[in-house]
Amino acid sequence: MARIELPDGVGFRTIVRALDGPEGATRLVGGCVRDALVGAEAKDIDLATTLAPEEVIARLKAAGIKAVPTGISHGTVTAIGSDGAVEVTTLRHDVATDGRRATVAFTEDWRADAERRDFTINALYADPVSGEISDYFGGIDDLNSGVVRFIGEPLVRIAEDHLRILRFFRFHARFGQLEPHQASLEACITRANDLMALSRERIAMELLAILSLPDPSPTLALMIESGILAPVLPEITSAAALADLVQSEAVSGIESDPLRRLSSLIPADCAVADDIASRLKLSNAQKKRLVAAADRKSAEMADARALAYWVSPAFAVDQLLLQGRNVAPLKDWSPPRFPLSGGDIVKRGISAGPDVARLLKYIERQWVAEGFPDAARATAIADTVVSDSLKS
Repeated sequence: MARIELPDGVGFRTIVRALDGPEGATRLVGGCVRDALVGAEAKDIDLATTLAPEEVIARLKAAGIKAVPTGISHGTVTAIGSDGAVEVTTLRHDVATDGRRATVAFTEDWRADAERRDFTINALYADPVSGEISDYFGGIDDLNSGVVRFIGEPLVRIAEDHLRILRFFRFHARFGQLEPHQASLEACITRANDLMALSRERIAMELLAILSLPDPSPTLALMIESGILAPVLPEITSAAALADLVQSEAVSGIESDPLRRLSSLIPADCAVADDIASRLKLSNAQKKRLVAAADRKSAEMADARALAYWVSPAFAVDQLLLQGRNVAPLKDWSPPRFPLSGGDIVKRGISAGPDVARLLKYIERQWVAEGFPDAARATAIADTVVSDSLKS
């Protein structure tokens, strides 16, 4: 019988005891079990229980554990233990679904709870004391074989929750080996238009999650070839630039970034980038970065540090990597402060007004072009520029 190594925190064990884990009422479930099997660190610890939500809250409080009803209508309570937060959800089955949300009823049937989950690899449960795994649909075999497969009829599962289309590709990008599960892929292709019914925030969340993986370019190429993104992001037509960017990030030793990778998928057009950012409901900071990456100033500016000075180091790294250029000059480098001000120009005989700003910017550009020399050289540049201006 397969087993996993259990979390060893005191807080976790206290929560398990409070929820009758040793008596079989509560089990670890989902991603934390799956990730333990492949030797990956789980981001979150989730528990499933036969106890009703009200009973969960009462037992946690009786044990001195803070209980937050984070999703009480769906049976989820967050237990705040000494090791961190643990989500506890009562076993449930779907009563009705509309592709975006589900109406659920609570149950004490572990298999019924497993049946409502999306993929076999996500429907794994583990005893919180022994680590012994309960696997109702062959999830362990699929995980070992690198197969991401819907539980039950794929078309039906996607109709229940349209986001499962993107989740299929995210899990395939992470766990899949060789070709994707054919019936699952065909169902995603058939129902691709269902993505149009989803909020763009949910689409953005899943897409950025895919792009956060080590090398998502083969999966994005498959999605584009299969027409998955066409209903919601028709501007994305090739993953070739993404593949190049992944390689550039690796060679440069620069940490990968999902927003930079999204930039590689869309046209180098600021208006298009702005529109896509708006449609995906990205934050203002994310939109600014996406638009800056689309500007591609690096194509016009030979010096990496000059580019970083004018657009910011972070934006420069994006643009340079997207152009396949060297980012080494920016390592451990911060743009220096321009040593002159408008007052320095006025002192040299230029009347306050627009000419001051114009000359100061001209001097600054020459100072940057010369590689950010010291204040003495900046002063010499100003003397020459102002003198020439006064003569003319």
